[in-house]
Amino acid sequence: MSAPRDPSSDDRPRRIVHVDMDAFYAQVEQRDFPEQYAGEPIAVGGTPPRGVVQTASYEARPYGVHSAQSAVEADRKCPDLIFVSPRMEVYQEESRAIRKILHRYTDRVEPLSLDEAYLDVTTPKQGPPSGTLLARRIRREIHEETGLTASAGVGPSKFVAKVASDRDKPDGLTVVPPAEQRAFIADLPIEAFHGVGPVTAEAMHDLGIETGADLQATDERTLRHHFGARGPHFKTLAMGADTRPVQPNRERKSVGAERTFETNLEAPDAMLDRLCPIAERVAERLQDAGQRGRTVTLKIKDHRHSVSSRQQTLDRTVGTVDELLRWADRLLHRPHPPPEPVRLLGLSVSSLVEREQADTQLALPFTTPAV
Repeated sequence: MSAPRDPSSDDRPRRIVHVDMDAFYAQVEQRDFPEQYAGEPIAVGGTPPRGVVQTASYEARPYGVHSAQSAVEADRKCPDLIFVSPRMEVYQEESRAIRKILHRYTDRVEPLSLDEAYLDVTTPKQGPPSGTLLARRIRREIHEETGLTASAGVGPSKFVAKVASDRDKPDGLTVVPPAEQRAFIADLPIEAFHGVGPVTAEAMHDLGIETGADLQATDERTLRHHFGARGPHFKTLAMGADTRPVQPNRERKSVGAERTFETNLEAPDAMLDRLCPIAERVAERLQDAGQRGRTVTLKIKDHRHSVSSRQQTLDRTVGTVDELLRWADRLLHRPHPPPEPVRLLGLSVSSLVEREQADTQLALPFTTPAV
């Protein structure tokens, strides 16, 4: 199968770069306060007992500390861990500076968060028509102008570029030429595929699908039978036929996060406790996007895999962890706690508005609807 084509690039193979800052929040703190944090295991985020790690420095990661982990668990795994309160306004300013660098080379930049973005450099604004050389130049300029390191992946599709950017972290570059992408994908564990979470991975393993090569060899009809409409998507990724474009002006309809638990939850207090890191993640994503929202949705999947949702649309916007947890708690108990043991919980915010617009509206009187 040939490499994905971009209709706006004279039918040439696409050159997609995925730029991903290395432990972004932690790296900023180590740069700004070297006498305190340079070379030290640090975790940016909340502190025990209810805090959640947003970003862990590379010195902390060998101990098993990672993002979205409870601060209690992180502290247990790394007793010398230093907890640092996040400075979102600083991270946002750094992100704006980095995006200015990206836009020097292409207007086709699709930010995913404050610290990562896709670039389509098939036809760059300046520099050589080489994804490899442009990625090197971008990483060098980011370091020279901000003092921060970034890793990058280059490939003919968004899927391959994103996976490649994580291959040689930190401060690395991985290039996958079009002719080599099928072999690159074949070596990937099935968990690396977009849309394959813990439950889907378990189902894949039951079918004997462990790697990209196994997925390439599996009939599409079989995948559709077991995974519905997602089956053909998985096959498309495996065959190197991901033609999704880089979308500079992509409009988000919702921001959310969810988690599947190893042990089913039965007590509402335990469910709310597990919702805390989920709310942290959603709040972080809203902060990254500069947005708030008016509709909060709680997703519940019980031990029988039955999925239900509870939703509330508000007169005001929400976006902080405390706001999200407050509404998650209300939705969890309305009209009553889940009657069956819970396997998965998710939280999302929709009806999004820009934060500046929301801040203006907060100055006006509002009424919170009764729950």
